[in-house]
Amino acid sequence: MTLATPPVAAKKPLTYTHHGITVADDYAWLRDPGYPEVTDKEVLAHLQAENAWFEARMGGQQGRIDALFREMRARIKEADKSVPQKDGHYLYWIEFEEGAEYKKWWRRPVAGGPDELILDEVALAEGHEYFRLGAISVSQDGRLLAWSVDDNGSERFTARIKNLATGEVLADEIPGTLSGLVWVAGDKGLVYSLANEQWRTDNARLHWLGRPLEEDVELYHEDDEGFRVGASLSANEEWLIVSSGDHETSEVRLIPAADPLAQPVLVRAREKGVEYDVDLHGDTLFVHTNDTHENFRLAKAHLSHPAEWETVIEGSDAFYLTGFELFRDFYVVEGRRAGLDSVELRWYDDPARIEPIVFPEASYVAGLGDNPEWAMSVLRLSYESMVSPASVLDYDVAARTLTTLKVQEIPSGYDASLYATERLEIAARDGTKVPVSVLYRKDRAAGGPLHLYGYGAYGIAIEPGFSTSRLSLVDRGFAYAIAHIRGGDDLGRAWYKAGKLEARTNTFNDFVDVAQGLIERGYTAAGRISISGGSAGGELMGAVINSDPGLWGAVVAHVPFVDVLATMLDPSLPLTPGEWPEWGNPIEDKAAFELIRSYSPYDQVRAQAYPPLLVTAGLNDPRVTYWEPAKWVARLRELKTDGNELLLKTNMGAGHGGKSGRFESLKETAEEFAFILWQLGVQE
Repeated sequence: MTLATPPVAAKKPLTYTHHGITVADDYAWLRDPGYPEVTDKEVLAHLQAENAWFEARMGGQQGRIDALFREMRARIKEADKSVPQKDGHYLYWIEFEEGAEYKKWWRRPVAGGPDELILDEVALAEGHEYFRLGAISVSQDGRLLAWSVDDNGSERFTARIKNLATGEVLADEIPGTLSGLVWVAGDKGLVYSLANEQWRTDNARLHWLGRPLEEDVELYHEDDEGFRVGASLSANEEWLIVSSGDHETSEVRLIPAADPLAQPVLVRAREKGVEYDVDLHGDTLFVHTNDTHENFRLAKAHLSHPAEWETVIEGSDAFYLTGFELFRDFYVVEGRRAGLDSVELRWYDDPARIEPIVFPEASYVAGLGDNPEWAMSVLRLSYESMVSPASVLDYDVAARTLTTLKVQEIPSGYDASLYATERLEIAARDGTKVPVSVLYRKDRAAGGPLHLYGYGAYGIAIEPGFSTSRLSLVDRGFAYAIAHIRGGDDLGRAWYKAGKLEARTNTFNDFVDVAQGLIERGYTAAGRISISGGSAGGELMGAVINSDPGLWGAVVAHVPFVDVLATMLDPSLPLTPGEWPEWGNPIEDKAAFELIRSYSPYDQVRAQAYPPLLVTAGLNDPRVTYWEPAKWVARLRELKTDGNELLLKTNMGAGHGGKSGRFESLKETAEEFAFILWQLGVQE
């Protein structure tokens, strides 16, 4: 092979049969049998050949990539720090230094004294191609710091502990964690979860400081392979909350934080389809659950009878209750009304007293920020919109006033008055109105290029927030639209359910119909639309280029979940058992098998013209394994009938999130945007 032609993957016929249906998979060999170790020379050679092809084809765009990167970087305040927040006897903040990829964690005594550097990510990342901080946790007495690090993108973190007074890193080292780090037993113990061989957290474990790992105690083990376990402290820090669940069912146990070896208290036994999470105020248990309404209710129970739930806030079609947070004197309820964020204060002793926090714009993203103390009188909030940079606010509970503490600075300049944002509703083919958030410059020419972003899975809402990198498209005449399609929970839990399992194809249809609606309203034209999505959003990209290839002028699919059928048929893969409630179980259910096969992008590639396509992958990605995009691109190369660009870039030292570091990750965004501008013929 020369760089004059793209790599062609070998075809090695393989078939598998389920429910009497035989499926051919000629590129299954791209999965290294030794995974998660990838050492097969033929597999590596193919991925490297694809990377070489990517470099060769994008080489002519290097000037544009560099210009975009400089432009994006110039919008980031390089020497920046967060607003300090009090927690106990210290004020804590994070800081980026000029040119640094990673941050430093600082604190200062409230009573006065020097600034203390408690964790230096820059030093920890030294010599590593990839670096990601997982958990970070200061002990309750402020003397010890626990943190965890992933240095290859595999999302298996190693936890360490240091004495903040002396700077000494203790001998305690816990490899293979995938969890938070929770201090218990008067800071003598640390609770964590290990990832098992299938990258599943089926446990909560207790490590006693100074003791060998062999003496760690398993506090809870989960036998259902689809469930994941996590641990946290109650807001009053008196209870360890051990939660287990999948995408539709949960179960919670409580353990006294001072005595982590005590017998756990089961709140309520799991019931399929019932989700709940809890916190405590004194002897009162507060429960956020969907047992009586899909949009959740807030209930309470006495700790002595934790399964007897009494409603505090009824479930409602109009209000989607997404969560709550308890404080000593009041509690905060968060949710969405008609897709718009809502934050309300409520009082334990006066149920009729409800104080919503009022925000200034018609469309925005807002919520609680970092509020670490039990006795808060001023709440830290975050706020932004598609035209308003991210802000940090304080809400004085007694005075009911908002104070802006910090607004995201854009050193190269930003004039919000140049931009407009709209919230549209576009009818899908079944008549359902799909919300769409759109950002554009007021001087944009009608019918110009438009970028459409979507996700639509797991009940994850894509909020209409602010992005500095997005401006590099918008300032070049693009409109930027977010399709709030079914499968997310943008409009409540029913919106999520209407895009999962047997309703999955609504997600894909919504995205296509939003694009058609934007064309009909004059925002753009067919072939002038670029689209992007990652992970499950990459599955979306694969589905819509199979169904409606002519709509799209450029497509970017990041770590795309495109080999859906084969992955859901393989329970040995990290996520598969936990994903069956989301997609269906094709092993046991023939209807699920047939439905997944009908939309799985890899299985539905056909002989037709496809739009220009840029695909990314991570060799160490445990969520969407590298062979999914590799197989997909191989089959596309075999069957597509056009001469459009098809590029695959595999990060050989990274995982699901691509490159680490605030500037290195921007380089990948610059590559993505350069590809889009190139394929849509947008001139500088």
